[in-house]
Amino acid sequence: MNLMDILQGQVSDEMLGQLSEHIGAEPQQTAQAANGIFATLLGGLANNATDQGGLSALGAALDRDHDGSMLDDLAGMVGGMLQGGGQDSRATNGIGMLKHILGGRQEVAAEQIGQSSGLSAGQVMKLLPILAPIVMSVLGKAKSSGGLDLGSLADVLMGGAQQAQQQNGMGDLLGNILGSVLGGGQQQQQPQQQGGDLLGGLLGGLFGKR
Repeated sequence: MNLMDILQGQVSDEMLGQLSEHIGAEPQQTAQAANGIFATLLGGLANNATDQGGLSALGAALDRDHDGSMLDDLAGMVGGMLQGGGQDSRATNGIGMLKHILGGRQEVAAEQIGQSSGLSAGQVMKLLPILAPIVMSVLGKAKSSGGLDLGSLADVLMGGAQQAQQQNGMGDLLGNILGSVLGGGQQQQQPQQQGGDLLGGLLGGLFGKR
């Protein structure tokens, strides 16, 4: 089990239908775009985690705002956000999360994900702030329930980003958006492998198979 599987498993058929209706797209296109968004956010978080300050800030944000409890009622959270709510809560403030994770690369990401899924950049931009809280909640649950320290969290993120790169051509997508940051140099390969192993054991127990 890998982190991309966990994230994809959070998007039920009902939620996919809601999101597709919201952006005016076919469910298959929305699902493909969601995969690209999850991969991109994992890549962005892994990129940030290579800096000690960024990693510490992420750990603090997870401890403060993301304990994973939101995953118990994702349908309610997404429904509220689709109706225009949720941005006042730090746990669901997807716009704020995107600023921290992707910074000024949001539009570039939306364009690339749109090209890979057949959606417009505008449609992808509508999905990004809705799906970002899901990524943070999954990581928050893994950190709080699994007792991860910052070093283990960094390994998990690098492992998750590597898995995302390997899945369905996501490596090209991440390369276009994030440049060479996650290019898999010699120094990165070992932590990524450790992260993948840690991720499988930890999240398999926390989330189960869907």
